[in-house]
Amino acid sequence: MIIINGDFLCRNLTGIERFAFEICKHLDSLIEKEKIGIYIPKNAKVIPYYNNIKIILSKKECKVFPLWEHYEFGKFIRKNKYTPLDFSNVTPLGTKGIVFIHDIYAKLYPQDFSQFRDRLINIYMCVMYKYAAKNAKLLLTVSEFSKNQICSTYKVSPDKIYVIPNGWDHFKEIQPDDSIIKNNPKLQNDFYFTLGSLSQRKNLKWVAEYAQNNPNENFAISGKMLSGLVPHELEILKTLDNVILLGYVSDEQVKALMQKCKAFVFPSYYEGFGIPPLEALSCGTKIIVSKSASLPEIYGETAHYIDADNTNVELSELLTQPVAKPDEILEKYTYENAAKDLYKVLSKYI
Repeated sequence: MIIINGDFLCRNLTGIERFAFEICKHLDSLIEKEKIGIYIPKNAKVIPYYNNIKIILSKKECKVFPLWEHYEFGKFIRKNKYTPLDFSNVTPLGTKGIVFIHDIYAKLYPQDFSQFRDRLINIYMCVMYKYAAKNAKLLLTVSEFSKNQICSTYKVSPDKIYVIPNGWDHFKEIQPDDSIIKNNPKLQNDFYFTLGSLSQRKNLKWVAEYAQNNPNENFAISGKMLSGLVPHELEILKTLDNVILLGYVSDEQVKALMQKCKAFVFPSYYEGFGIPPLEALSCGTKIIVSKSASLPEIYGETAHYIDADNTNVELSELLTQPVAKPDEILEKYTYENAAKDLYKVLSKYI
């Protein structure tokens, strides 16, 4: 029996957690009853309802994710001789499971992990990448870009990794909350919006430099700080009159901001997939993304591209250039499609 690691239910639904939540929701309608289970920590923020996925509630809490992964979840897997399915770049030691490695950021950018705690995270993630690449029964990732990087870095045969991309269709159910705009005078005029955890790879350096050089262009930035991964450019941004730092905002507020902004800006220099521009396209919003990592693969001719290392560009002028309609991309990248692809891959293990 395949058992999903439900530790993602203990975290906010962003990025990997959103991916796991949505894939499980759609996978539930495809499988036979109780062919797949999910092991959920006692302190999960939400316990989803499934018709066919068997819910197994642990008596233990997940407070330290590595301890949950390798002790509580791992012990449960080994004791019952189940096959683990992990969505979060990790897998229990001593098992041969099914693992999603979304990207290998920690391996390729160790310099971004500067604080002691974050260096420990970096070491742990690199150990997990290597262990999964060598021992997993099945490896999964979210883009051809990530697949190629995993193959070249860990000498994995391409036919052993399957690509199951992200989606945007969860955004259909979200009703925009424009109170964040009504209550903030700086958002009444034209502004560019950017979203993501305030970590190094999200490249706030680009936004800070561009905003400094273009004081008449306004920027709204949302995102949660991640320990030592917060770039020093954040301090510069706090001093700029044409930048507003919104902190963590709800999905409903994000949708309102995307609908109102002049364009959604995503200058990341490293992404395994990059979900937010997809959400923006679903709102009819223009997107400006860096021509780095997986982003050109995912967004093709629907995006306006910038160089992640060069702010010598006029965004207003860039937006006048024609781009393709996003219909084909929005039809392709859905969690419903991703769940169907995953089901096909898992079918021989169920």
